[in-house]
Amino acid sequence: MNKENTIGLVTPEVMTVQEKLILESGKTLDSFDITFEVYGKLNKDKSNAVLICHALSGNHHVAGYHDGDEKPGWWDNMIGPNKPINTEKFFVVSLNNLGGCHGSTGPTSMDPKTKKYFGSNFPIVTVGDWVNVQKILMDHLKIPYWQIIVGGSLGGMQSFQWAIQYPSLIKNSIIIAAAPRLTAQNIAFNEVARQAIMKDPNWHGGNYLEKNTSPEQGLALARMLGHITYLSDESMGEKFGRDLKKSKLGFDFDVEFQIESYLRYQGEKFVSSFDANTYLLMTKALDYYDPLKDFGEKFYERLRETDCKFLVVSFTSDWRFPPVRSREIVKMLLHSEKNVSYSEIISGGGHDAFLMENKDYFQIMRFFIDEVHNSV
Repeated sequence: MNKENTIGLVTPEVMTVQEKLILESGKTLDSFDITFEVYGKLNKDKSNAVLICHALSGNHHVAGYHDGDEKPGWWDNMIGPNKPINTEKFFVVSLNNLGGCHGSTGPTSMDPKTKKYFGSNFPIVTVGDWVNVQKILMDHLKIPYWQIIVGGSLGGMQSFQWAIQYPSLIKNSIIIAAAPRLTAQNIAFNEVARQAIMKDPNWHGGNYLEKNTSPEQGLALARMLGHITYLSDESMGEKFGRDLKKSKLGFDFDVEFQIESYLRYQGEKFVSSFDANTYLLMTKALDYYDPLKDFGEKFYERLRETDCKFLVVSFTSDWRFPPVRSREIVKMLLHSEKNVSYSEIISGGGHDAFLMENKDYFQIMRFFIDEVHNSV
């Protein structure tokens, strides 16, 4: 295990909230837990706090190692000593969002009222709900405002939402590979994934944990479908092409092409670390996200209130959230007379490019973040 140039071993923390939380759906949680991690130190005037918002299958563990882990957090190439998000300069906070399955209260948690797993009875949560919970975590850590909020994909939507929902509490927003709302095609992908899960014979109306089982086949199929949309045709072609797993065709329906083997592996690996109900919740949060509709006439008013500066980043081969969707966000910000920088990175990595090392991408991130640090 090579822990050089990382923040080393990290230990998750838990915030327990005993106050009632009212969700956008109107439903409530009497109490809840949020699992989070922190890296670096909060400076004396508390002006160096950075929030990391995760995407659909992410969690709080973005950097460093947990004891016994072979692999670091999912964004370890971006966060750490002397990395673009430099933990020697910033106090970095990451959390597992409400409804998650990595320690925060969600469908795999016990409902204190019924003494059973929440399962499919866990309420639908929105990006706005997550931002409200992140605000509670900010207060818990005694942080007066976020110097930077960073996120890719669904995480980028949360960063954008902060500037609208709490315009005075964010100084800089980095929105990567995101969109201001989902297209019909993206909603369709999410619906097919949900149907794959809910048609699994082990679904049991979403209460599969009470049956000591899980809709693993459906969740694996959902992940396989999602993974196809996260890659580009170029990246799949370069990595797999039409390579066969065996020396010749088998003339059957077993795994024959390397890409088939890869997708099945990704699906099988995913079901060991993720919950099907959480997957459904995350896709619904994506589908519902539409701040222009939600805030109506106040949308641009709220954006004009904030002094936040923005960096919007897209990737040329991302067809899930292509550059044109990022440019929609840029146009909204320019219409609100905001200070916004936009970068379209040449990359063959598809939607997942925001997780990959890319010289131009990392230079732009480092330049923007260093400028923020120098201005503090």
